[in-house]
Amino acid sequence: MHTQPHTHRPQKDLNAAFKWAVALNMGYVLVEAGSGLASDSLALLADAAHNLTDVAGLLMAWGAVVAARRPAHGRFTYGYGRATILAALANAIVIMLGVGAVVWEAVHRFSQPVDVSAGFVMSIAALGIVINAGTALSFRNDRHDDLNAEGAFLHMMTDAAVSLGVVLGGVVVFFTGWAWVDPVMAIGVSLMVAVSAYGLLKSSLCLTLDGVPSSVDREAVNAWLEKQTGVEAVHDLHIWALSTTKNALTAHLIMPQGQLNDGFLGSITEQLEEHFNIHHATFQIEPSLSRCCLCSPHDQQNRKEHS
Repeated sequence: MHTQPHTHRPQKDLNAAFKWAVALNMGYVLVEAGSGLASDSLALLADAAHNLTDVAGLLMAWGAVVAARRPAHGRFTYGYGRATILAALANAIVIMLGVGAVVWEAVHRFSQPVDVSAGFVMSIAALGIVINAGTALSFRNDRHDDLNAEGAFLHMMTDAAVSLGVVLGGVVVFFTGWAWVDPVMAIGVSLMVAVSAYGLLKSSLCLTLDGVPSSVDREAVNAWLEKQTGVEAVHDLHIWALSTTKNALTAHLIMPQGQLNDGFLGSITEQLEEHFNIHHATFQIEPSLSRCCLCSPHDQQNRKEHS
C-alpha cells in the first residue's frame, strides 16, 4: 500500500461569521416572537420559529467547524471533520420538522381566524429583511467551498425572502382586512423554507452515506488516472467526504512496470487536489488485475473484454 502526505489548502476561519450570525438572529428571534404574540400574527411567529431553528443550526454548524479543526488521534484516525456533515444533516431535519409544525397550526387558523395588527407586523418583518440579508452576506464568499456555509447562506437568504413575504402579506391585510391572508403567508413561508432545506437535506444525507461529493466528478477522476504514465487500468476507486470541505480517495492502479519514480505519487496527489478538490488520496500499486484479492473472476473477465 502506498500513501503520500499532502499539504492542504488552509481552511477559512468562519468563527466571526458564525458569531455575528448567531448574535443577530437570536436577538431578532426574541423581538419577532414577542411581536408575534403581541399582534397575534401567526406569520411572525412562524418566521420566529424558523429563525430559532436557524440559530440552533448555526450553533451546531459552528460547533462542528470547531471540532473539525481538532487533530486526528486514537480511534478517530481521520479527525472530527465528519461532524460538519452531521451538523448539516441535523440542521436540515430540524428545519423540516419546524415547517410541518407551522403548516399544521396555519391550517387550523383558517377555521379560527385572528385579527392581526398589519402595520406592526410589517415593521418587524422589514427589520428581518435587513438582518437576514446582512447575515447571509457574511457567508457568501465561502458558500461554494463549505456545505455548512452554503446552508447558512441559504437559510439567511430564505429568511430574508420570508420576511419580505410577511411584509407583503401585512400590506394586503392592512388594506383589505382579510385575516386569512396571515395563515396563507405562513404556509407560503414554510413551503419556501422546505424547498431550500430539501437541497441541504439531500446533499448532507449523500455525504453521510459516503456518496461521492457533488464537487467531484468520479468518472472524470477515473479517466484522468487511467491517462497517467505507466497506468494500465484503475479499479476499486472510492471517493467520499471527510468533512464539508475535504474529500478523500482510494484506488488501485494497475502498473505492470511498477511505480515510475519517487515523485509519481506526489505529483498525482497534488494534481487531484488542484483539479478535482480531493485532499487526501491513497493508492495501491499492482502489477496486474489478477493479483488483486478484491477483484472477483467475473470482474477480471469484464476488464479483459473491455480492454
